[in-house]
Formats: sequence, C-alpha cells, structure tokens
Amino acid sequence: MHNVTPRQMEILTFLRDFRSRHGYSPTLQEIGDALGLTKVTVFEHVVALEKKGALSRGSRHSARSLRVSPGFEFPDEGPLHLPLAGRIAAGMPIEAVEDRESLDLEGLFARRAGLFALQVTGDSMIDEQIRDGDYVVCQSGRRPRNGETVVALLEDGEATLKKFYREKNRVRLQPANPEYRPIYVRDLDVQGVVVGVVRQL
Repeated sequence: MHNVTPRQMEILTFLRDFRSRHGYSPTLQEIGDALGLTKVTVFEHVVALEKKGALSRGSRHSARSLRVSPGFEFPDEGPLHLPLAGRIAAGMPIEAVEDRESLDLEGLFARRAGLFALQVTGDSMIDEQIRDGDYVVCQSGRRPRNGETVVALLEDGEATLKKFYREKNRVRLQPANPEYRPIYVRDLDVQGVVVGVVRQL
C-alpha cells in the first residue's frame, strides 16, 4: 500500500477514476476542487506520494502528467473483485463511461497489478471469441506487443477494443471480423491489454 495516508489514498483514487473517465489526468486545481483542498495542499501530497513511489509525473512542465504508479494496489482492486470500468465498443468506437460496479473473478486470475474489467458491446472481435456482452479483463501499465488485444483510447476521446499492430509510421487497430475495417492512427493511449475473457452463459 506504499504506506499512504487516507487523504493521499483519496487523491490517488480520484486520479485513477478521472483518468478512467476522461483518458487523461486531472490538474492539481481539479483535484483540489473535487476534494475540497487548496492547490498548495494537493501539491504537497503529490510530492509525498512521489517519494513513496505511489505516483509519478511524466513531465514537470505538464499540467496533466500525473499517473498512479503501475505497481500500486488500491483497496478496491484485488483478485476477488475488479472494478467494472464501463462498456467498451467492439464495433464503432463509443465514449468511455465509468460504472461503479465490480466483477467477481476469484480463482480465475493470479494477482496482478492494474487489473480492471470492461463489458463488450458489438461484434468486431468475434473471430477472437470475444462476443457482445462478454467481459474482458485488462491489465494497465504495460506496453502492448503486436497481435495483443488492447483497449485503445483514440484522439477524439472514444475507446475501442482491437488487436494492436505497430507499423512503420503508424499503429493499426485491427478488428477480428471481416465486416469491419482497421483503424489507423499515428499515436494513441493504450488503456490496457486484454489478459482474459469472461462470458456469462
């Protein structure tokens, strides 16, 4: 738990949830406004969390560079219950929406950091045996390899589930259904790599 205080855990949880909803990190001012803290107080907590290894900043000059460290474990994230972060498009991209539910996965997955679940809508990944209504279990915080299925956040803020291929000057997001065309982007934010699929029959 990195020995964080309750207030610091509140900041980390807000940061995680904000990134899940918006695809980018909040500013110090936005954290303060949401939690009833001054910007100076938030900054002091951020510095302390950096020293504890629970939080990192990609750039000192970027207002939205805060990230929870990949190895950090939240109390509401464990092998028994994963946060159900919303629904993910397997057809046309849709806006990523967070739900405050959990998915019980006891015995299905070993303990890994950064796991979350999404419910699939659409059939563009059907040839990978990922169907409409399935749950995909994803791991955040690691670089995807070619051929892996990822949760990709596009530049317009929409999220989609596709196979990842890095090509010469672009990334190809490949559907697993011949009725859909691939999506080509210069760069994108990979929210997670799919490590499992759960189906309710």
